[in-house]
Parts: sequence; C-alpha cells; structure tokens
Amino acid sequence: MNKNNLVKWALFFLLALIWGSSFILMKEGLKGLNAYQVASLRIFSAGIILLPFLGKALKAIPKKKFAPIILSGFLGTFFPAFFFCIAETKIDSSLAGVLNALTPICTLAIGMAFFKLKIGWLKWVGMILGLSGMIILLIGGSQQISVHYLGYALFVVLATVCYGLNVNVANKYLKEFSPLHIVTIAFTALIIPTLLILAYTGFFANTDTNNQTWIKSVSASILLGVAGTCLASVIFYTLLKKAGPVFASMVTYGIPFVAFFWGFIAGEAVTIIQLSGLVVILLGVRIVNK
Repeated sequence: MNKNNLVKWALFFLLALIWGSSFILMKEGLKGLNAYQVASLRIFSAGIILLPFLGKALKAIPKKKFAPIILSGFLGTFFPAFFFCIAETKIDSSLAGVLNALTPICTLAIGMAFFKLKIGWLKWVGMILGLSGMIILLIGGSQQISVHYLGYALFVVLATVCYGLNVNVANKYLKEFSPLHIVTIAFTALIIPTLLILAYTGFFANTDTNNQTWIKSVSASILLGVAGTCLASVIFYTLLKKAGPVFASMVTYGIPFVAFFWGFIAGEAVTIIQLSGLVVILLGVRIVNK
C-alpha cells in the first residue's frame, strides 16, 4: 500500500471512529437538553473554537466562494445535526446508524443527476457490497431494532440527502481550498443562527449548574461540537480532497466498526454473522478505493 492510500485509509477510520462515537454523545446530550439545544450547542461550540482562524481563512479564500462554503455548512452540518437529534428522541440509535448508510447512494444519485458525476461499474459493485454488509449486520445483530415512531426515521433519510448534496457541492466548488479554511468560514457563519435558537428555546434561562444531568448533557454537546463536528469536518474535507466523493461518502460504512469497538469494550457478544457483515463492508470500501 503506497503512502497516499495509507493516508486515505487512516483518515477513513479516524473519521468513522469520531462520527461513530457521535451517536453516543447525542444520546447523552438528549438526557438533559432538548433536540434543538443539543444540535445548536454542538454547532455553536464548533464555531467558537474556529473563531481564531477566521481572519486567515477570509484572506485565503475568494469572496465568490463564500456562498458555496456557507451552503456546505448548512447542508453538511446544520440541517443534519437537527435531523439526527430530532430522530433520536424517538428511534433507536442503531436504526439511525443503519439508515445513515444511505449517504453513499444519495451521493451517487445526486452527483449523477445534477453534477455530471461519472463512475465505473467497479465503484457501483463496491457501494452495493458495502450496503449489503450493513444489511447483514442488521440481520445478525443480537438486539432488535424498534420500529415504533418509524416516521421519525425520515429525518435521518433527509440528513443523508443533505450529506449527499454537500459532498457533491464541496467536491465541485471547494476541492482546491484548505479544509481548515472551509470549515472555519462555514461554522463561524452558523454561530448567530445557533445562538438565536439556543436563546429562543430557553437554554440560557434554564441553566442549572447544580444539576448533574444538565452538566453532563452540556458537556457531551460541546464535545460533540469540538470533535464530532469541528475536527471531523476538517478530516472529512481532507479525505474528500484526497480520495474523491464516492470513497469519502462511504465513511458511513465504517461506523459499524466503531459500534463493534464500543461493544467489545462493554463486553458484548459478537456473532459470526456480524463479523461476516464487517468483512463484506470492508471489501466494498476497498473496491471503491480502487
């Protein structure tokens, strides 16, 4: 494996680790805050962290590129953050994780329909194999997924559509720019909207520093913003720049590896069917990378 491929795979698994852990942090945040507050605090925290880099980013990127960058921020972070938090108030995080695997399909469909994206049959095979691996994991899981409030699953589907749009927008208009500069402009532009949502939902009026649940929820939401949004976005745009939209979007297939990691740490049993699903996913991603 050459150095470039090694870097791509390292970014792939690091991003899968961060985003896979985000579901846990979202659930923790929702224990003491509502969905709108968790999502807003997540994005607001990321924007605040990036403020020191704003001056340099504004100088490095032409003004005509500000519009696609801000659009990318809304499509890739703002709307999906709210959609996932709203969905996870009613559906299992495992179901949200499985539906999140629709992202590569949305990326390809939107890219081919609106962005003149052309891919060979081998990438189609890899993508279908990855999706098949997710289905095998679902079938072989030891825990059943609840289908109550299934309508809320549509919020996750909407999030994957946003992700698909964002990958294509970023790949077409922003590929030549520094990932840190892109993320800085995108997230600092979201500070005011998220601050207004936090104020409107009563976040600042109901702060209770003696409530341990509230403190843990706020801490989880801030960590979600710093790692799951700020750091992860820089890694994602770097991966997109190095590997292209199809491989970058398939990072959602890496999330089950993270779930298995946390399950292993917690002492959960792993079935042969689940291991087979992971192998199929890894094979699919490998084929797409070729």
